[in-house]
Amino acid sequence: MLSKYHWWRDAVIYQVYVRSFLDSTGDGVGDLAGVRAGLPYLKKLGVDGIWLSPFYPSPQHDHGYDVADYCDVDPLFGDLTEFDLLVTAARRLGVKVLLDIVPNHCSSEHRWFQEALSAGPGSAARARFHFADGRGPDGAEPPNNWHAMFGGPAWSRVTEADGRPGQWYLHMFTPEQPDWNWRNPEVGAEFDRVLRFWLDRGVDGFRIDVAAGLFKHPELPDSDDPEADARTRDSVNPLAWNQPEVHAVWRSWRSICEEYTERDGRERLLVGEVSVPTAREHALYVRSDELHQAFFFDLLSAPWDADAFRKVISEAMQDIAGTGSTVTWVLNNHDQVRTVTRYGEPAPEGSGVGAARARAAALLMLALPGAAYIYQGEELGLPEVVDLPDDVLTDPIFRRTGSRARIRDGCRVPLPWSGQASPFGFTSGVESAKPWLPQPEYFAEYATDRALADTRSFWHLYRDGLQLRSALPQLGEGTLRWLDSPPGVLAFARGDGLVCAVNFGTAPTSAPVSGTPLLSSGPCPAGVLPGSTAAWWMSDGTESPAPRTPAP
Repeated sequence: MLSKYHWWRDAVIYQVYVRSFLDSTGDGVGDLAGVRAGLPYLKKLGVDGIWLSPFYPSPQHDHGYDVADYCDVDPLFGDLTEFDLLVTAARRLGVKVLLDIVPNHCSSEHRWFQEALSAGPGSAARARFHFADGRGPDGAEPPNNWHAMFGGPAWSRVTEADGRPGQWYLHMFTPEQPDWNWRNPEVGAEFDRVLRFWLDRGVDGFRIDVAAGLFKHPELPDSDDPEADARTRDSVNPLAWNQPEVHAVWRSWRSICEEYTERDGRERLLVGEVSVPTAREHALYVRSDELHQAFFFDLLSAPWDADAFRKVISEAMQDIAGTGSTVTWVLNNHDQVRTVTRYGEPAPEGSGVGAARARAAALLMLALPGAAYIYQGEELGLPEVVDLPDDVLTDPIFRRTGSRARIRDGCRVPLPWSGQASPFGFTSGVESAKPWLPQPEYFAEYATDRALADTRSFWHLYRDGLQLRSALPQLGEGTLRWLDSPPGVLAFARGDGLVCAVNFGTAPTSAPVSGTPLLSSGPCPAGVLPGSTAAWWMSDGTESPAPRTPAP
């Protein structure tokens, strides 16, 4: 019989970008054995689970988000035996394991796409993708005017078996990532098989890449703003994203997960990367029979401003939590500039304001009712690496556009674990090995061993916040009530008595609760809330909340 308490509602999940977490082989690339070796560190931090970036066989044109085989492990990262060992070790520690699944597109080296190239126009193999004849004389123009999110046209022309220029195929990211045609039932059936393959190997759920994608407008018409996706680097073309048919897929996937949950009482989770214009549209993806959760990116994209934060939090609590789901909060991920840098701009270098704001934002996020996702290195206070030389950049956005704007390599630099020089313990046993992206010298200041030894570090703030969260009664079921506060300050009380306040300004102000806080992001005397600081109190003045019964 299932418990009424659902572990995922207030879970804190740690995003592991596998190739940058820990390298066990000395080739400069992180791997599954490295993740397994790092599990005790993550358990000590206090997270409930991990989300693994794609480790499937792939030519790595987009670091694994171009999947050639959804049911295996790329030798770069290990093999299925190592994956099974990782799942077993995680379960022994009580750490959930989520996989990143990529259903919108695959690799151009996927066997089905290769079959489509060989089969020719009008074939059943091509019907699994979006192949179409071109426009203009000899079909030399793309079928429509859409542009890819990573730059350039969203169509590429193939050469047919007879050597002549042929049809075009759709790719909303890169030419190496053809989009699946989800109007073809074979595609859905194949992904059902993929889900069951990994569920049978013991995973606890899936993070779904581009979850508002999959279906395109059936007529593939021209767009009024064809470059919108590339300009915003977001899923904003209404003809290519957020089509109503996608919800039937998530209902189907939810039923598969429920089938496994009913079988053994262990809840499986679906969390979607849903990029839609409003919280109200976001809420449609987390209805009771669809995704359990979807990342709420509005908090991540909000500027450091009290009114902006209050607006997005209020909308999320009203529209998303109102569905019966919980909000899934996130401040960092593998596609975005890290908060320490993002919140520091355009502050003078070395001012420390970005770090102070990032600490305060972390405490705010961990206090909000719902679930939270932490991106690796966030708990170390890592800044964005902004000065990587052009010749080491691997992001396909840079390769396709030549522009350094919005490139993602800077947040993907391998983690520093120990020592004073690169590879900072990232590459086990091979000090001369070079990480796949170079680590700057200043990473020594952020190394894990140093963070654990310094009680003032980001790591201890996150660990202490997670420990307090674990003592709060079912945070995912919580409510939120805004408190009166001075301009530039956000303060709220939750139904369980926790009060959180954040001073977005620079001058100190009075705290909403008297007494010394339970936890603060920086020095916080009783009765005072300094600038760029967040703090927690219990409204009844108690020094510690009661412990919560561990979730199943």
